[in-house]
Amino acid sequence: MTAIDLNADLGEGFGRWRLTDDDQLLSVVTSANVACGFHAGDAATMRRVCERAAERGVTIGAQVSYRDLAGFGRRAMDVPPVELAAEVAYQIGALEVFARAAGARVAYVKPHGALYNRVVHDEEQARAVIEGVRLADASLPVLGLPGSRFLELAAEAGLPAVTEAFADRAYTDEGTLVPRGHEGAVVTDPDDVVERSVSLARSGAVLAHSGARIQVRARSLCLHGDTPGAVGLARRVRERLVAAGVRVEAFA
Repeated sequence: MTAIDLNADLGEGFGRWRLTDDDQLLSVVTSANVACGFHAGDAATMRRVCERAAERGVTIGAQVSYRDLAGFGRRAMDVPPVELAAEVAYQIGALEVFARAAGARVAYVKPHGALYNRVVHDEEQARAVIEGVRLADASLPVLGLPGSRFLELAAEAGLPAVTEAFADRAYTDEGTLVPRGHEGAVVTDPDDVVERSVSLARSGAVLAHSGARIQVRARSLCLHGDTPGAVGLARRVRERLVAAGVRVEAFA
């Protein structure tokens, strides 16, 4: 039976401001990418999400980012590799405190936003992220785009490299994500998102922005929690996957 992990970006609030419905999404997903304070999140939010995730048996992952609260981590930044490696390790370590206090642990790492897209091709930045992960825990899996330099270099460094797909993001013919600033970069039709999820899980195929059918084989499927109706859509995706004979389970 085909297996797929469902992950979502959670804990993306700060102080009194909250972006995602963490409690509801934790009843659907199998892995939680928890913001570690650099693009979103704060100590209280990280602690709360880790506690809720541990209670529900959801795997906890560190979502690391450039230091960019104002831009939600989606702005391109040039950070020296030594500094970036240290900041990645710092973020993982901060989340690990709250995960362990909740009786769990940080089980994987996923870059966020501009950093996620940068390490697809930028070898220097990719190596810096990998160094940061290894500083924190050299056994941690990393989650990234299939065919990216990030995953290739992670595997070379001995880190488990896990592929990820996005049902609600448009793809280029090369298998990379269409930048958010471009028209049609986000798939908004719920029925399309559900059907794309099943196709990605069962056949590793999806229609690119051009209409071409491309291969995007992934072990984990990201469900964005900051879109309107995110919880209802996530439930539909999971129900449809199960109905299609897909086993939904965490990869770590």
